[in-house]
Amino acid sequence: MSEHEKRSSSYAEASADRDQDLEKKNDQDIISCDMLSQRDRRALVFHILYSADALDYNSSIEAIAENFAHGYNCVIEKTDEVFLVSQEVIGRRDELDKEILPLLENWKFDRLSVATRLILRYALWEFLYTDMPHTIIINEAVELAQCFAEKDGYRFVNGILDEWRKRNMPSEPVSVDQSKP
Repeated sequence: MSEHEKRSSSYAEASADRDQDLEKKNDQDIISCDMLSQRDRRALVFHILYSADALDYNSSIEAIAENFAHGYNCVIEKTDEVFLVSQEVIGRRDELDKEILPLLENWKFDRLSVATRLILRYALWEFLYTDMPHTIIINEAVELAQCFAEKDGYRFVNGILDEWRKRNMPSEPVSVDQSKP
């Protein structure tokens, strides 16, 4: 079998597998995004932010959420955390960008990749508007960056968020275990 025939055969098999996966997916029940794990909800927020950015913020979150619902069998209601967080981060993007700018020593804001910029916005929103511990916020942002940002983007995200925390958050008290001598 020639190399071309092998590739054609492999492509046909992969295409058939995708078709079967789509049929199975269409047979599955539609789920609420609230049934997803926190990490999956966080990734879904990132995807909505990315879509909104790609559409120059000219498409409504409702339209983006509806497209995700059709593509992933996952309903995103206007009252769901995923929708509300996405709406908040998008609505506060200028404010969040102002938080990022002072941290970009020797960098221009325009040089940040879209994914890195969106992950930083999302994490800074969490710092400012949730009571989630900073270690979790940074860890989850690093995880998103490892999945969606450029190769070493996670290191940049970690450094920027850690610097923001040092500048803006009071030190968290260290718990001392009194039971040990």
